[in-house]
Amino acid sequence: MKPVLPALLSAALAATVLSAPAWAQDAHGAHTTEMNSDHGHHHANFDSGRFHVRIDGPEQPQGDVILIPGLSSSPHVWDMLTEELKGRYRVHRIHVQGFAGAPAKDNATGPVSAPVAEDIARYIQEQGLEKPAVIGHSMGGTIGMMLAARHPDAVGKLMVVDMIPFMGAMFGPPGATPESVAPTAEMIYQGMSSASREEWLAQSGASITGMINTEARRAGPLEDGANTDQKVAASAMRELVVTDLRPELDEITAPTTVLYVTFNAPGMTPEVTDGIYRASFANLSGATLKRIDDSAHFIMLDQPEVFAAEVNAFLE
Repeated sequence: MKPVLPALLSAALAATVLSAPAWAQDAHGAHTTEMNSDHGHHHANFDSGRFHVRIDGPEQPQGDVILIPGLSSSPHVWDMLTEELKGRYRVHRIHVQGFAGAPAKDNATGPVSAPVAEDIARYIQEQGLEKPAVIGHSMGGTIGMMLAARHPDAVGKLMVVDMIPFMGAMFGPPGATPESVAPTAEMIYQGMSSASREEWLAQSGASITGMINTEARRAGPLEDGANTDQKVAASAMRELVVTDLRPELDEITAPTTVLYVTFNAPGMTPEVTDGIYRASFANLSGATLKRIDDSAHFIMLDQPEVFAAEVNAFLE
């Protein structure tokens, strides 16, 4: 990796990969409305302080699909995909506590991704799901990789959407380690957790522009972020920066597809991005890596038809 890349990658990450930073806190009205309204889905009978699950699909599904959104996102980012799948598959949409209006509960302090992954493994077991397909976007991709590496018998197929296994590589020179980027992760945490609401809203407005090209589809993610617990998002971000899953990738036995977009920063060409993803997933033999063009970070919103076609091919 050329010396110039870390700075470029850091900028790209801030604009593209981090999923929306928390945009505010302690606003749970949207979640309450959703819970009390009829959207055609029901919530899983599962006791967890880490997330809750909404389920759509037929009584006799072809299989189960678990959808994990990114940082500060709600299950609504998967609405179009759910409509595509729910006639054939039972779709389980994860809503992480503390994000998008859900009370923080057990995510109020400490790591988020790792404990969520462990509880998803328990969810699969307790619900009697037979090797479900798991699709995770951004931080949800990190959670999916954790789940598939640490509980390989639980996952039938894995799709990672626009996420690399060591985000900390973006924040240091070549050869960066979790230990070397830990001070940066702490600085990010302090900045995120202490930001005022006005600062959050200003940051989100700039970030969302880089993460969703389709202006008409930005409102939902902006609202999700505005209803996210700031400290939960800050803790989740700190954890992501110091989490290096590359040594665990060879534990993943599920067929894996990685969809990604060109990093949004000067100098980040499609070819450079391709090289970064190939190097990042080198330990996962047989993984299918595919770049989706004409899209920003939220591929499912910018290219819903292309994304649905990729998911259908992945599932079948």
